Amino acid sequence: MQRSAIKHCRNCGVAVVYRIPDDGDTKERAVCPACATIHYENPLNVVGTVPYFGDKVLLCKRNIEPRFGKWTLPAGFLELGETTAQGALRETSEEAGAVIEMEGLFSILNIARVGQVHLFYRARLLSDQFDPGVETIEARLYAEDEIPWDDIAFRSVKETLDLFFSDRRRGQFGIHHVDIV
Repeated sequence: MQRSAIKHCRNCGVAVVYRIPDDGDTKERAVCPACATIHYENPLNVVGTVPYFGDKVLLCKRNIEPRFGKWTLPAGFLELGETTAQGALRETSEEAGAVIEMEGLFSILNIARVGQVHLFYRARLLSDQFDPGVETIEARLYAEDEIPWDDIAFRSVKETLDLFFSDRRRGQFGIHHVDIV
C-alpha cells in the first residue's frame, strides 16, 4: 500500500522523517526529529449494513466517486467517537434514508492493498420507504435474482451479498471473514 506521506508532526509542526524508530519497531514510520513523536498510519474502517426486507436487500446507487452510478450497500468510513454499529446505522440513514433495526455483525473484509477493513451488519428494514441522501441517486430493494451483479461498485459488497444469500438459503447466518487480495 502506498502511504499517505505524513509531512509534518501533528504535535510540533516540524517536518518528519521516515525511518524505523529506535523503540524496537520493525516498520518505517513518520518520526519527528524534534520531539521524537512517532506517527502511525493505520487502516481505515468502513462500516455498513446489509438491510433486508423479506427476501430482498436494499442497494444504493452511488452519486459520488469512486464508482459513480454503481450499486452498493449503504456504508462509509467510521467516524471518531462511534462504535462500528453506530457508524453502520448512521451510514444507512445518511445514504438510504432507511429505518432499520440493527442485527449482528455479518462480515469482516480485509482489503490490505488499500489499507481498509470493511465491517457489515445485518439490519432488518422496518419500512420499504426510503429517503436517499446526497451521496445516493436511488435506493431500491432487490431480490437475489434481480441484483445488477455486473454493476456492483465494490468487491467487498459483492462478497457480502454472496455470503448473505448463501446463509439465507441455509437458514442460518454466521459471521464471515474474508481477505480480498
